[in-house]
Amino acid sequence: MPVGNLGPDEVVTESRDSTLADVTEKLESEGVGAVVVTEDDSPVGIVTDRDAALAIHRNDDVANLSVEEVMAEDPATIQEDEEAIEISRAIGEHNVRRFPVVDEDGSLTGIVTLDDLVATIGEQLDNVAETIEAQSPNYSP
Repeated sequence: MPVGNLGPDEVVTESRDSTLADVTEKLESEGVGAVVVTEDDSPVGIVTDRDAALAIHRNDDVANLSVEEVMAEDPATIQEDEEAIEISRAIGEHNVRRFPVVDEDGSLTGIVTLDDLVATIGEQLDNVAETIEAQSPNYSP
């Protein structure tokens, strides 16, 4: 299954000149764990709920911090036509849980997470289990 078929249809985004208060409001209202920072439809950063929490310990006036001060710049991305198993490789290579999905022009088309990978593997394992049970009626886990 291509990466572009996973994750939410809409990606929550902000611009570099937004504040951390804008981001945390979106994190709460949209029920997501990350906001992708875009410029000309391309991801240039990402702010996670963890980034927001850690900013509290480093700054006195957290709400007025700019997104640019908090975001992880130049986030690792995954091409939308890559197979879902590439999420696992990317997690190992970049040590992050979330990846903006981009098209061949580098424009943001989605976001995938470790959770999407786990759910996809779970679905595949269900298919395998059904095949085993169908071919081995006396099998009982």
